[in-house]
Amino acid sequence: MINDILLSNNKAKGQRPYFFGDKSVERVLNITMAVAGELAVTRERLDTLEQLLITKEIITKDEIESFQPTPEHAKMRQRWHTEYVARILRIVQQELEAIQQPAENDRNMEEILEELGRS
Repeated sequence: MINDILLSNNKAKGQRPYFFGDKSVERVLNITMAVAGELAVTRERLDTLEQLLITKEIITKDEIESFQPTPEHAKMRQRWHTEYVARILRIVQQELEAIQQPAENDRNMEEILEELGRS
């Protein structure tokens, strides 16, 4: 099975810049902003689609609210959800990989563990 978190592992070279004194706060903020960005785009597109469908009288608001996906569609949604969470948690995955492969990282394992709050 494909590891979705690894697939979303695009990262810049060098050390990640931190702007807050607590790197844990920085991580949570990065994850939150990733979710916020994804949600904002999704809500705009969803609103556009719903308005077009309702305006053209293709579907009603009640039909949208009462929709039940087929098992196949539910499976597709679950796959998307897995990939979405992987993108959001990309920073955590990158730091775990840095612990597992310290030779590829400028920092030593103790420094990384300290950042993650595990020391």
